[in-house]
Amino acid sequence: MKVKRTGIILKPDPTRILFRPFGPIKEERIVKIIARIMALTDEDVRHKIKMVTEEFGNHHPRCYQFFLNRFEQVRSYLITDIPLNDERKLLIGAYFSSEYALESAALFNPSIVWHPDQDNVPEGSRRFVLSLRATGEGHISSLTFRTGIIDEKHKISIDEASRFVTVPDVVPSTFYEKALFEKKIFELDLANEFSSRVIAGLEDSFTLSDLIENTNFALRQSLGQKVANKSTADGMLSLAKSNYEVQFAPDLNLSERIIFPNTPAELNGIEDARFVQFCGEDGDTIYYATYTAFDGKVVLPQLLETRDFLHFKISTLNGPEVSNKGMALFPRKIDGLYAMLSRQDNENLYIMFSEHLHFWYSKEIVIKPTFPWEYVQLGNCGSPIETEAGWLVLTHGVGPMRKYNIGVILLDLHDPTKVIGRLKEPLLSPDGNERVGYVPNVVYSCGSQVHGRVLIIPYAMADYASSFAIVELNDLLDELLSYNERISV
Repeated sequence: MKVKRTGIILKPDPTRILFRPFGPIKEERIVKIIARIMALTDEDVRHKIKMVTEEFGNHHPRCYQFFLNRFEQVRSYLITDIPLNDERKLLIGAYFSSEYALESAALFNPSIVWHPDQDNVPEGSRRFVLSLRATGEGHISSLTFRTGIIDEKHKISIDEASRFVTVPDVVPSTFYEKALFEKKIFELDLANEFSSRVIAGLEDSFTLSDLIENTNFALRQSLGQKVANKSTADGMLSLAKSNYEVQFAPDLNLSERIIFPNTPAELNGIEDARFVQFCGEDGDTIYYATYTAFDGKVVLPQLLETRDFLHFKISTLNGPEVSNKGMALFPRKIDGLYAMLSRQDNENLYIMFSEHLHFWYSKEIVIKPTFPWEYVQLGNCGSPIETEAGWLVLTHGVGPMRKYNIGVILLDLHDPTKVIGRLKEPLLSPDGNERVGYVPNVVYSCGSQVHGRVLIIPYAMADYASSFAIVELNDLLDELLSYNERISV
């Protein structure tokens, strides 16, 4: 199978700087820092904030607003209510802010979908949105975007990324349903006497404030078990905060919009978003992405949804089969049910069906590791792509020396539990230029697209940078179907 590498390379750019909160963990240190700033004369404050804004102001278009917001977040540590001028507020905010190079270490695991705005695109071309996993200091991963166009000759051009990056406003979910919340508590192994007591005090529909109040009250009543129950309380609050919404200003370039970890469950990263343009039964279109929230110890599968890449809703996935990484949603319902690929056992590829997008209760195996290049592990490389011949699924297989390859299978269009085609050899393996990086010997994708009769595969190179490959769809389908009888599982 002939695969054409485009030569396009998207490398991490350490100059793309994010402003983020900074602050010592201990409250007494916060108080001391503010006290030192308060001891400065007005002239000293004016001089110092001038130096700070001259040095860092051109790194962020809303520098002043960020500093003022940070001041408001630490205002409670002031020991008096004396009015402050804006310059002193700005300086206090600056001391509790920092810069973060969000993609200084890696820019990888891309996923491609068609842009919701196709206005003024030349005939035969399509505008796309490329999501990428950006990783910086501390191996913290966030979600970033690029845009570009694929023309009628399948030439790919990437729009220049903004040098500015901006995080959105974050809003916790307004209300939570008690019955669903209780089910998720059980799935996360947080069900015990303490969590039952907290939940019993909640209404059928409750807010985050209600939950905080109830957990604090229950902790105060814990007596000798307060330390042990604190872990459960933190887990319950983390779950609630994992359901939230973000909103970007409409004037921001898409490449400037960054979804950075916002909740305790995402403390160490938002990993490997698999985007899909989902078509509802009424013809309505919405973009979904499954991703992994990681707090350094526990992985939590999450669902992101948006219609315009300005407003995003993030929520937990639920049910006994929601575990591990690498879930990928089909682009439409099948026989009235949502369908999703999964890998619960870290080895085999499964399929799940559900009446409810957020709840998954059963799974069925699709394929097992069969060829030497996938003996260690199988998984998907993004959502299935619908073709006239069947559901095209890019897979990843892990072989000797933990080498990652990209393979392909074809599932029956009407019954995707049936494998009707499978490549015996990898479609894409790391070549000499792709084997050296943050994680050697890896090629990996989180979502591809078909344009015309060509398969466009964005892929990561050694978990460091990203590129694109192109494959003739007709040739690929012919080869897949030629192995039908020999490789059916």
